[in-house]
Amino acid sequence: MQQRVVLAPREINADLLKNALKAPVWYWGIMALLGGIVLVGSVTAGWLFNKGFGVTGVNRPVMWAFLIVDFVFWIGISHAGVMLSAILRLSKAEWRRPATRAAEVLTVFSLMIAALHPVIHAGRPWRILYWVFPYDFSRGLWVNIRSPLVWDPSAIFTYLTGSALFVIVALIPDMAVIRDHTTGLRHKVYRVLAMGWRGTPRQWKLQIVAGFLLSALLLPVFVSVHSIVSWDFAVMIGVEGFHVTIFAPYFVIGAVHSGVSAVVTMMILMKWMFGWGNYIREEHIESLAKLLIVIGTVWFYFFFIEFSFALYGQEPQEVGLRELQAFTWPFWPLALMFILFSYIIPIPMWLFRRVRRNLPIMFVTSLMVNVGMWTERFLIIVPGLARKQPWTFDWASYHPSIVEIVLVITAYALVFLLLMIFAKLFPLIPLFDIKEGQTLSDEIVIGRRRVPALRVEE
Repeated sequence: MQQRVVLAPREINADLLKNALKAPVWYWGIMALLGGIVLVGSVTAGWLFNKGFGVTGVNRPVMWAFLIVDFVFWIGISHAGVMLSAILRLSKAEWRRPATRAAEVLTVFSLMIAALHPVIHAGRPWRILYWVFPYDFSRGLWVNIRSPLVWDPSAIFTYLTGSALFVIVALIPDMAVIRDHTTGLRHKVYRVLAMGWRGTPRQWKLQIVAGFLLSALLLPVFVSVHSIVSWDFAVMIGVEGFHVTIFAPYFVIGAVHSGVSAVVTMMILMKWMFGWGNYIREEHIESLAKLLIVIGTVWFYFFFIEFSFALYGQEPQEVGLRELQAFTWPFWPLALMFILFSYIIPIPMWLFRRVRRNLPIMFVTSLMVNVGMWTERFLIIVPGLARKQPWTFDWASYHPSIVEIVLVITAYALVFLLLMIFAKLFPLIPLFDIKEGQTLSDEIVIGRRRVPALRVEE
C-alpha cells in the first residue's frame, strides 16, 4: 500500500477548527453579502404577501413556475447527503470521509429551503399551514390524503427529521473536541451539545451503531421523497407530459445527479476558502467524478426513455409538447443548454483522469450540471402547463417577473448563508472520520518536525 505522510490529531484539530474558533476577515465579508441578499429577498416576499401573488409572472394556464421549479431543484440537491453518507457509509468506501459532513448539512439546509417554496407560492402562508394539517376537527375537517399538499409535507419533514438526526449523531464527537478547545459561555454551550461525550469504547460503539441504523432507515425515505414529488405532476389530469409512469425513478436519479454535483462544487469551494488541501485532495474529487459518470449515464438513459414515450405513443398532444420543448422559441435554447450542460459536455470530459483531477475544470463542470438540471425542471413544468389539454383553450407562455428572480436568488444565498453559519459553529469536515481514516505512514508531521507514528490501516 502506498505510504503517505499524515497529520497528527492535534494538527487536524487546529486545521479543521480554525474557522470555528477564529474566523478570518473575509468570512465576515461573505456573511454580510449573503445576509444583504437574504434581507432583500425577505422584503420581496413580504411585499408579495401584501400585494398578492399577481406580482409574479404566474397566470393562467401556467400556474406553476419559478418557485415550484426551485422547489423540485432543492429537493434534488438534498439527495446528496444520503447518497454520499448513507450508501457510502454502508459500503465502507474510504474516500467518502471528507465529503460526508458537507453532504449531510447540504441535505438539511436544502430541504429547509425547498419546504419554504410551496409556502411562499401559496401567497397566504398562514392559511396553507392550516389546510395541510388542520387542527380544528370540531367542524369535521380532515386532511385529504389523496392530495399532494399532504404527501409533500409528510415526506419532506420525515426526511428532514431523519437527516437532522443523522447530522447530530455524527457531530457529537466533534462537539466534544470544540468543548475542550473553548472557554466561557461557548464552553458551556458545547458541553451541553456534546451530551457528556468522553470517547469511551461504549460511546463509540453506540455512535457507530446509530450511524449505520440511520443510514439504513433513511434509504427508503431517500427514494420515496423525490418519487412523491414526481407524483405531484403524474397525478394531474389534462397536462401533457406530466402523467408519465417513469417519473419516479427519473426524478430520483436526476436528484442524485444534481446533488452529488453540488457536493463536488461545495468541496472544491471548501478547499479553496479554508485551505483544506491536506483533507480534500484530488483523489476525492476524482472518485466523485467517477460516481457522477455512472449516475449521469443512468439519468440520461431515463431521460431518453421519458422523451421517447411521446414519440412511441404517437399521441398528437404529446408529440406537440415535445416539439414545443425542443424546437419552439423560447424553449429550444433552454433545451439545448439543458442537454449540453447536464450530460454532453461534463460526462465525456470526466472520462479523462487529467480532467477529473483538475479542480477548476471540475468546479465549472459541476456547476454546469446543476444549471442544466434546473433548466430540465423548468422544461418539465412550464411548457406542459402552457399547453394544457383538454379543458382550456387558453394556450399561453410564461415570463418570470423580477419578484420571482429575486426569490430564486435569495434561496441560493440563504443556503450558502446557512452553510457559512454552520462552518462558524462546527467543522464542515468530520474530525473523527479523518482521524479514523488516516492512511499508512511511517511519520507524522507535527509543525515542522517529523516523528515516528503507528502504522494505521486505511
